[in-house]
Amino acid sequence: MTQVIFWLQPFIAAFTGWFTTWIAIYMLFHPRDPLRMPGFTIQGIFPKRQRQVAGKLGSMVARELIHFDEIAARLKDPEQLKALAPTIEKHLDSFLHVKLKEKLPVIAMFVGAGTLDKVKEGMLEEINLLLPDIINQYTDSLSAQVDIERMVTEKVAAFSSDKLEEILKSVMKKEFWFLELVGAVLGFVIGLIQMGISLL
Repeated sequence: MTQVIFWLQPFIAAFTGWFTTWIAIYMLFHPRDPLRMPGFTIQGIFPKRQRQVAGKLGSMVARELIHFDEIAARLKDPEQLKALAPTIEKHLDSFLHVKLKEKLPVIAMFVGAGTLDKVKEGMLEEINLLLPDIINQYTDSLSAQVDIERMVTEKVAAFSSDKLEEILKSVMKKEFWFLELVGAVLGFVIGLIQMGISLL
């Protein structure tokens, strides 16, 4: 029996290494609610620090990821504005050739298609000139009203512990598995070293 245990040392150590790593990962999320014991309290790291994590994430997103001036620059990009032209032109055509006749039939009787086309061209030119300024005003107004940091912080802080665990595990599934594997391999190596020392 002693011989069997001796040769099983690396495998027992590998299991111990894997299990302790699994416990460490498990305790990132559990227990969800504080477990009070005499002299100390146990709670999973993420449930305990969720508010702080939410604050840091909100700050990082607002500082590093979302900038209203970049959004405005992209919206004012000539290619982006050019992509809007067909939709704007379609609406102008509908207004000048259909709705105008319905709302102001008398004027429509004296205005020919050629004149309406010229009106449309003039309106398109004005819209193209106005759009960048409108977008600027809109994004400035939006940046003054929307607090990205607060929004992200509140959203993350409001996540249930189950949802937070699901998100983190879906993102870091491979990394957690790799850590467990490393724990098992290190345990196996330690078991081999123990066997070697025993044989000396």
